Amino acid sequence: MTQLSQFVSGMDESVTLAAAARAKALKAEGRDIIDLTLGQPDFVTPKAIQNAAVAAITDGKASFYTVSSGLPELKTAFAGYFERYYGYKPAANEILVTTGAKFALYAYFLAVLDPGDEVIIPAPYWVSYVDQVKMASGVPVIVETTQAADFKVTVDQLEAAKTARTKVLLLNSPSNPTGMIYSREELSAIGDWAVANDLEILADDIYHRLVYNGAAFTAISSLSDTIRTHTTVINGTSKTFAMTGWRIGIAVGSPEIIAAMGKISSQTTSNAAAASQYAAIQAFSGDDKDFHEMQQAFEERLNTIYPLLAEIPGFEVVKPQGAFYLFPKVTQALTATGYTNVTDFANALLEEANVATVTGEGFGSSENIRLSYATDLESLKTAVARIKKFVIEKSKH
Repeated sequence: MTQLSQFVSGMDESVTLAAAARAKALKAEGRDIIDLTLGQPDFVTPKAIQNAAVAAITDGKASFYTVSSGLPELKTAFAGYFERYYGYKPAANEILVTTGAKFALYAYFLAVLDPGDEVIIPAPYWVSYVDQVKMASGVPVIVETTQAADFKVTVDQLEAAKTARTKVLLLNSPSNPTGMIYSREELSAIGDWAVANDLEILADDIYHRLVYNGAAFTAISSLSDTIRTHTTVINGTSKTFAMTGWRIGIAVGSPEIIAAMGKISSQTTSNAAAASQYAAIQAFSGDDKDFHEMQQAFEERLNTIYPLLAEIPGFEVVKPQGAFYLFPKVTQALTATGYTNVTDFANALLEEANVATVTGEGFGSSENIRLSYATDLESLKTAVARIKKFVIEKSKH
């Protein structure tokens, strides 16, 4: 019998990918499943970006290895893009191109953590943070936030969680799974606290442009020079440019951390796919027409679906400001329908109501489920109607 390592045996599977896989399996059986699991835009990558990749392939430029840390032309294009949205322009040695933003996060943890170093992670959190920290021999320290506080952590909470082993504070704004955004004032207080305690800040900004209804994204790294020197930013093409399949992540930080991350990348993935990098050059330097159409569609979906979801008995919903998720608290619905935990409830929605959602357990919340509104509006309306019918009918028994 094959003996797997303790390392992999202790890892959890991504709950989002597991839920998506189960939804696909049921669809393959002929079931009419509405899948609200994965965090990927339902829009096709814009033609201009596709064409840039095709041209690179046709010209033979995509046939060879690139510099492991990323094409110089891509770094230049991204630096200009970054300056537009962050207010400062990183140098080439402050930029690393990776095979997806997920790998950039993992490379960061490997680069900065020694065994036993602690990473403060506000909950709810994206599903891979905790296991990635553990994979890098770090210790995740979870700080619970509340729905009443819009799922945002305070300096007092951070101070209570800090120990002599704390090394990194992780922030994700706009947040997956909550969609909430930290204000400039909140980030200034948090950033100043981190600097005062000589902590590193890891800013996962992958949803930085997906904001709605007048909300504004603030980059914590742009608030002051001192905060910037303590911050590493993770970004990429997947969400903003509908390029989840292209796998281009970007890290921006101090030359020392970026070089360390690049060393890890060089010994693992090497360079990101060349064709994807040429496509990303176009993404970062092209016009915003396709992005704005996608953003407006997401905003319309949010504004349409949010009130419908809030009408479901036992659902408590905070309206998100960004990303493309809704994260309703469903504890009252659990009680009314006879379920004892949120995972069983989410499974029942899939098996009985034909709607695939993701249990909040994987995001550090036992009270919520996550629904992605990155699908067409009619499907979303039908999904919410199915969930409402399920809850009402189950509550009668």
